[in-house]
Amino acid sequence: MKRAISILLSLTLTAALLAGCGSDKTTEDTADTTGDTTTEEAAPQLSGSVSTDGSTSMEEVIGVLGEQFQADTGVSVTYNPTGSGSGIEAVKNGSCDIGLSSRALKDEEKAAGLTETIVALDGIAVIVNAENTVTDLSLEQIAEIYTGAVTDWSDLDGTAGAIAVIGRESGSGTRDGFESITGTEDKCVLAQELSSTGAVIEAVRTTPGAIGYASLSAVEGQEGITVLTVGGVAPSEATVLDGSYAIQRPFVFATRADEPLSEAAQAFYDFATSTAANDLIAAAGAVPVAQ
Repeated sequence: MKRAISILLSLTLTAALLAGCGSDKTTEDTADTTGDTTTEEAAPQLSGSVSTDGSTSMEEVIGVLGEQFQADTGVSVTYNPTGSGSGIEAVKNGSCDIGLSSRALKDEEKAAGLTETIVALDGIAVIVNAENTVTDLSLEQIAEIYTGAVTDWSDLDGTAGAIAVIGRESGSGTRDGFESITGTEDKCVLAQELSSTGAVIEAVRTTPGAIGYASLSAVEGQEGITVLTVGGVAPSEATVLDGSYAIQRPFVFATRADEPLSEAAQAFYDFATSTAANDLIAAAGAVPVAQ
């Protein structure tokens, strides 16, 4: 009798242990299944593309930012180099997501429903043909050249020869920034008026006696030209950031105040204006401002 009771208790304990093991396995499987479901229901991937339009001076900056953003998200960023004025108009009429301007927005543009966000700062370099012996000019001398008050390099302690004055087209952010800083708005007397940064650099490179201006990020490493110091200060990231280099302007994202960006465009905007983009902006020759 005692032996029968002992056997019965043993069987009962064994059944209980097996039930407990089965219960643990079920719980574990349920947890695994729940975990898999959570992973599959993660935030959806971005899709589509982001369109930008405007400043030719911002080509390098937009190029590196767009390339990294696409690598991170799979979303492409298109860039249409039409000039600041055209880019502002494009975002205003809705033909692009983000307008690119290498000048601050004007009061009337803000009143028309646009918002500006400064992405970086850029120095406007003054350049001359590599054969020119002049290496430094003051703001006043630059203004005299561009308004036609001085027309020969010999008047500036250079080798005698006519000055060929090269500038950008009306509506260019680079031109707007250059003229506002030098005080030459609506006063410039130009030998050539060109529609892109690259065209200005090439004209100065191939024209003896030429002087022009272009984004600092575009002139670094270029052969056939000399980048002048202005008032003894060379344009660089450090001198632009500390304000000692006088001829500088902002790189701006222009967006519509009354219409939200698409999910992809907002993600690109957030990335480009964050500290995560600082090293890329610096590598493109501009000065990052995000902190």
